[in-house]
Amino acid sequence: MFAEFASTAVLASQPAITTAAAPADAGYACNDDRAPADDFANVPFDEIEIGQSASMSRQLTMDDIELFATVSGDANPVHFDERFAAGTRHHKIIAHGMWSGALVSGVLGTKLPGSGTVYLGQNLKFQHTVGLGDVVTATVTVASKRSEDNAVILDCVCVNQNGDVIVTGTAEVAAPTRKARRDARELPQVQLIHHDQHDALLSKCDDLAPVPTAVVYPCNESSLRGAVEAAEAGLVQPVLIGPADLIREIAATSSLDIDKYRLIDIELAPDAAEAAARLARDGEVEALMKGSLHTDELMGAVVRKENGLRTRSRISHVFLLNVPTYPRPLLITDAAINIAPTLEDKVHIVQNAINLAHALGVAKPNVAILSAVENINLKIPSTLEAAVLCKMADRGQITGGVLDGPLAFDNAISAEAAKTKGIDSPVAGAADILLVPDLESGNMLAKQLSFLANADAAGIVLGAKVPIILTSRADNLRSRLASCAVAALLATANRDAHKARAA
Repeated sequence: MFAEFASTAVLASQPAITTAAAPADAGYACNDDRAPADDFANVPFDEIEIGQSASMSRQLTMDDIELFATVSGDANPVHFDERFAAGTRHHKIIAHGMWSGALVSGVLGTKLPGSGTVYLGQNLKFQHTVGLGDVVTATVTVASKRSEDNAVILDCVCVNQNGDVIVTGTAEVAAPTRKARRDARELPQVQLIHHDQHDALLSKCDDLAPVPTAVVYPCNESSLRGAVEAAEAGLVQPVLIGPADLIREIAATSSLDIDKYRLIDIELAPDAAEAAARLARDGEVEALMKGSLHTDELMGAVVRKENGLRTRSRISHVFLLNVPTYPRPLLITDAAINIAPTLEDKVHIVQNAINLAHALGVAKPNVAILSAVENINLKIPSTLEAAVLCKMADRGQITGGVLDGPLAFDNAISAEAAKTKGIDSPVAGAADILLVPDLESGNMLAKQLSFLANADAAGIVLGAKVPIILTSRADNLRSRLASCAVAALLATANRDAHKARAA
């Protein structure tokens, strides 16, 4: 009768929830609509009459299903996966059974008896499924009363827009004894946060062989776990470089199996970075992954001329963000390597990002060159540099993308904001890449999106002969795997380009 409940959520795109708190003095919530009535009154026990009834209607949406799954933990694929649902006897996505039961609760708590009602028992029989778009009306009718404990027994029925009976049953509640009229409480605003973009990124690596990757100094649990999880996901083939006894101790303490991975015993972090760079130079690994050493220790080994990892491009960093409120992956560069890049540096930085977008499957990425304003201002150097970069793209000195700038951030990501300011641009409102003025602005922007907009961020260093994965202790599993997926796609692109040159 009741839907099966999973102990943990297993749905890949399981949404997270953020809420905006309602005022502390607001009244009780009425759940039959997202915009409840201005006020409502309860029906105390002495005023309740046999045969009295109340109803509430709601249309089922995918948001309802996802929210119910998030609250209940029931991630049964019959509620989410069209392909799976098509193979069931219903041949379509259906609501959780108790979603209709929740409508009954809504009527009891907000209409009859209303404010102050306490559930004592519920008996429901599910007779028909609810599909997306169905409008379900829940009705409760008073069947009997019990004065000794103010109990009320109500018949319950839910029907859809066609009159099909969805649910029948009875509810027993303790009714309120005093009259109460309250202003309707403004319900919290709920935002569903999906991870489809990172899921799509990982799916691009399904047919790729794991990339041999030097994991440099994984001497804490987060960095070692990140490497093991990426290996278990089939993204990397790790070579662990650092003090062997310490790494084995961390693995044992963290219940991580590293016996199958190559382990190179090197005591000091700078020496581990040098060894990793030499492995990359000699072709034994195709990517580097930062462990618990400082970024400058790893990058010092990468840029050292004798290690042979430099190319003609300047080394730069790109954040790949999955922003829930933005419809496409968003690349931000450079927010981690180049502190105050010159115009010449930015030519390399933007070209690196365009090449990355190509490896990710974006054929001709839109590049928004950010500044504080969208007009050229002689007192703001970033606006002048934006104009020069755009002209260089026109002349073929930067290739593979569509550049526009200067653009303020709002114009870059919002077509409506650009329209309001009279900006006619193929990039405005549809940016794939944001080129920031400097590291400070880029770092703040990326972290604001991560911590205030709930974006997942992957990070990669470009411009060397191999991609370099920079992970943070604050990164969740999705972010770590996404960073490794980006490196895997880049390593594959590098390998294919080398074969093409050799041919």
